[in-house]
Amino acid sequence: MHALANPARFMRLMTAIRPWAALVAVAGLCGGLAWGLLFSPPDYQQGETVRIMYIHVPAAWMGMSIYFAMAVASAAALIWRHPVAELVAKASAPVGAAFTLICLVTGALWGKPMWGTWWVWDARLTSMLILFFLYLGYIALWEAFDDPSRAGRAAAILALVGAVNLPVIKFSVDWWNTLHQPASVMTMEGPKIDPSILWPLVVTAVGAHGYYLWMLCLRVRAEILSRQARILRFSAATDRRAG
Repeated sequence: MHALANPARFMRLMTAIRPWAALVAVAGLCGGLAWGLLFSPPDYQQGETVRIMYIHVPAAWMGMSIYFAMAVASAAALIWRHPVAELVAKASAPVGAAFTLICLVTGALWGKPMWGTWWVWDARLTSMLILFFLYLGYIALWEAFDDPSRAGRAAAILALVGAVNLPVIKFSVDWWNTLHQPASVMTMEGPKIDPSILWPLVVTAVGAHGYYLWMLCLRVRAEILSRQARILRFSAATDRRAG
């Protein structure tokens, strides 16, 4: 991990990964969504409404996975002063916020025909809404300080504190009596849904992870170049004052 603290070395790695991540994103999302929305069978209880799942569930997984990645990167930035880890967390936040928003919107669209309402203060729904606000708070903290080092520390602390919400999201349907259905894909007994529905869901989720990695490569590169440009401008201004 320390070897990747060098921004130039990290950028070379991202350059090598980027086209493969893009390929996985395009193939997985296009193939999985086409399979799920057009060719998978309707559910025997939910009918055609179940197709919202192929967008909602991968978006929910990504919202939690990306925040976990942010928390790990933030811990590395705080403990080991890893400069690139801080940028990885910062670059991840807008992507994670977008996935979480998609999860909330599609959940409301799914809830209306299933529950008869767009929203309930269900434990799973409420904790996902809190996750979305944590993303927004993290992004806002980066913009609240002129000093990037202070902004990075404050945002990293928020990311670590907010990680407590992740097990609440995961186990809320087991801990409390909620309207949200219990886990049916990742359970101790294995998946509880039919393979004709499971596989397009898995393919879409793989594509979503590829998309995140693709965006991460682009956004971290932009952050590194932005910091290098800021350093050059500061050096040039210092030289002019000294002259």
